[in-house]
Amino acid sequence: MNKLLIVGTVAFDSIETPFGKVDKILGGSGMFIGVSSSVFNINNAIVSVVGSDFPEEYLTLLKTKKIDISGIEIVKGGKTFFWEGLYHVNMNHRDTITTELNVLADFKPIVPNNYKNAEIVLLGNLHPSTQLSVLEQMNSKPKLVILDTMNYWMDNSLDELVNVISKVDLLCINDQEAEQLTGESDLKIAAKKISKLGPKFLIIKKGEFGSLVFGEDDYYNCPIFPTEIVKDPTGAGDTFAGGLAGYLASCSEISFDEVKKGVMYGTAIASYCIEDFGPNNIMNLDINLIEQRVSKIKK
Repeated sequence: MNKLLIVGTVAFDSIETPFGKVDKILGGSGMFIGVSSSVFNINNAIVSVVGSDFPEEYLTLLKTKKIDISGIEIVKGGKTFFWEGLYHVNMNHRDTITTELNVLADFKPIVPNNYKNAEIVLLGNLHPSTQLSVLEQMNSKPKLVILDTMNYWMDNSLDELVNVISKVDLLCINDQEAEQLTGESDLKIAAKKISKLGPKFLIIKKGEFGSLVFGEDDYYNCPIFPTEIVKDPTGAGDTFAGGLAGYLASCSEISFDEVKKGVMYGTAIASYCIEDFGPNNIMNLDINLIEQRVSKIKK
C-alpha cells in the first residue's frame, strides 16, 4: 500500500445555490481530497494550515477518516481561509462573493517526517512556489506526483508553474486551462504540447462532458455519471482528484490503465459529492456504492 501525501487548503466555505444556503461549513481542496481518497483505506496525510478559530470537531472528523493531520498547522490567534460563493440557476456559473486568505497568505508547508518517503504526492491548487517547496522536502523521488492548478497561476506565475509542471508525472486541468497554457483549442494538440513540458499523464476535465485521459501513446474519454440532483458543485474537482489519487495509492503499479480506472473512481465519487452541500455526501461513502457507479461508467 502506497502512502499518499496531500497538500491543499482546509477551510471554511459559505455557499448559496438554487437548492439552499450553508454558512461556514468544512471546505478546502485538501479536505475534499483527503476525505475522498480515504475511501480506499490507504495511509494518507494532509499538509495545510488553519487558524485557532478552526473547530476541534472538524479536526476530529478528519481523524475519524483515518487521515493523518499532523501536517495541519494551527496558527494561534490566526483566522482560517474563508471562501463564499453564489451559484446561478445554471450551476456551471458562480460568483465569488468573498475570499479571505487569512493564515494561508503566509503558509509554508512542512511535510511530516513519516511522509517524506510517500510514494504518491498530490499537490493541490496552491502557488507553484508552495507546491515546489513540498517536493524539495521529500527524502526520495515519489512514484507519482500529481499536480492540480488553475488559470490564476497561469496569469500570474507562469514561469514558476511551468517549472513545477516539469517535475510532475500527472497534470490535472480543465479544457480552458489547457487552451490557455498551450494556445491550442484542439485538446489533442494541446495534450501533445503539455506532454513535452514533462508530465507522463494528463487529465483534461470538460465539466458535464466528462474528462480526457492522455498517456504517451494512449487516449481515453471518460463520461460523467448522470446524477439527477446537483445541489452544490463546490469541491467536485478536488473530490475527483482525491478519488483518482486514492485509487492509484491502492495500486502496486502505476500505468495508463490504472490511471484510466482512477479517473472512473474519481468521477464516481465526485458524482456523490455534488448531491449535497460540502463534504456531507462523501463523509461516510461506502466503497460498494462507488463500485456501482464505476460499473455504470464503464458500460
